[in-house]
Amino acid sequence: MNAVRLIDNLQQRLFRWQDDGTTSIRLGQRRIFIVPSRGGLLFALALVVMLIGAINYNLALGHALVFLLAGIGISGMVHTFRNLHGLSITPGRCAPVFVGEKAEFELILDNDRPMTRRSLVFEADKGMSAIVAVNGHDRAKITVPVGSHRRGWMALPRVRLSTRYPLGLFTAWSYLQPAMRCLVYPCPRPTPLPENTLRPLGGISNGQGGQEDFSGFRERQPADSLRHVAWKASARDNGQRPLLIKQFAGGSDAELDLAWSATDPALADETRLSMLTAWVLEAGSRHLHFALSLPGQEIPAGSGEAHQQRCLEALALFPS
Repeated sequence: MNAVRLIDNLQQRLFRWQDDGTTSIRLGQRRIFIVPSRGGLLFALALVVMLIGAINYNLALGHALVFLLAGIGISGMVHTFRNLHGLSITPGRCAPVFVGEKAEFELILDNDRPMTRRSLVFEADKGMSAIVAVNGHDRAKITVPVGSHRRGWMALPRVRLSTRYPLGLFTAWSYLQPAMRCLVYPCPRPTPLPENTLRPLGGISNGQGGQEDFSGFRERQPADSLRHVAWKASARDNGQRPLLIKQFAGGSDAELDLAWSATDPALADETRLSMLTAWVLEAGSRHLHFALSLPGQEIPAGSGEAHQQRCLEALALFPS
């Protein structure tokens, strides 16, 4: 137990972000680690074998070749280290995603040197990495992908920044821990809107939510019900394009009440949240005036992107 605690304390000292993680950091000598790569170890082994042969056969040119290659390898080690040294990293933003999608955490890289920094590899989730190069005296942005598996706030895991440039004989790396998080919405479960909860806006009914004036088509989204598919228009493409949904212009004359009680109580809470998420997306795409009712929280009726985002945030942060 003490050994585990000692290792954790050592990792915190070596790999911590050095502050609250909200400001930029400059990679200094103490934050960069470097070791030979597998190719570097094979290269060193080959040099040892060549040196033994040169000594055995007393080959002066063999000695010269071995020391020349060793010098090139050492020079490559220095350049690999310098490819990271002095690089400044600043946390950026991360747009909300749905469960199952990849969250993309933005990092801003500043290079104050005249040389280009190449082959910078960022990895926070195993198997998902991003590679970028930063020109001399320039700035670059990179998005670090992380898989989302549950709704709510997801913090950016520890990021490993590494490089093998220029020869691939050495691997230099540094660990970063910026204080960033991403809001993960529930995964929408395609379900028809509860039309029985559609009521007139202000007590006057003038049609179904602005559905009177046809304005065109759009591609079908996962949350769209099959009832709204324009089958004739979709059939003209012979299945070569996604299904089309009819769009109608005009304001919403009706108000839709998306309530927790409208979902099946026998379903799991996460499934019910997924259904409400699909309803919010469909109501937003149809420009309906809708309200959201959750246990302990009521969001008044509204419309527009800001209202939709507010409802999705409430669903993402609903207590488990």
